[in-house]
Amino acid sequence: MQEPLYVIPDIHGYKDKLDAALGLIEAEGGVQARVVFLGDLVDRGPDSRGVIQTLIDGIAEGRDWTVIRGNHDQLFLEFLDSGQITSPRLRDSLTWISKTMGAQETLASYGITVSEADPNWNAARQAVPDAHRAFLASLPLTLHTEDLILVHAGIMPGVPLGLQTAEDLMWIREPFLSDPRDHGKLIVHGHSPVQWPEHHGNRVALDGGAGWGRDLHVAVFEGRDCWLLSTHGREALLPRDVTL
Repeated sequence: MQEPLYVIPDIHGYKDKLDAALGLIEAEGGVQARVVFLGDLVDRGPDSRGVIQTLIDGIAEGRDWTVIRGNHDQLFLEFLDSGQITSPRLRDSLTWISKTMGAQETLASYGITVSEADPNWNAARQAVPDAHRAFLASLPLTLHTEDLILVHAGIMPGVPLGLQTAEDLMWIREPFLSDPRDHGKLIVHGHSPVQWPEHHGNRVALDGGAGWGRDLHVAVFEGRDCWLLSTHGREALLPRDVTL
């Protein structure tokens, strides 16, 4: 039996949901459980600061945690570094400060009020601890195991892994989501919300929409085998064309 790997997708500032997910993992796997977080730690929920601090503290205590960078984490980092609020990957006239993006809630968790007319960059730079900015900047874009590639958004199909761009790893939807080909390893990702986690055979989509008020799911992998973890234990997450 392979050592279980626990995976938590997009948290989006909901520290209460993060705490509950970590409680489930600790109850099954103990404090030494290996956990991967798929990014999008911030935005939309009320306590992005608390989420980041929880992860910093856990890693400092020696927890076996790997945190992958998501596109919302990248937008926050770029804002802290330069005041930038735009991205070519944002649709229409959206900016990071636009209401639906959730940046206003993120900065409010640091005591800063912002608007698109006044992003309040200087105040944000002073309010956000240097340790939080350094933590975001240190996050890798992927984690590879023998059987899995864990990434925030996905990969560009047909492109060698070493040639994948940071933008695709953090932002891609199509053509990745509709591509049926075998990617060699099972791709485990968040980013594109679904009503319930989905196993497509070549990829597993875990973002159940916690950022929009739905549940934050915990997945467990042993090799390529996947389960969802709840207070009732494990429930197998099977490829969509497989039934028991």
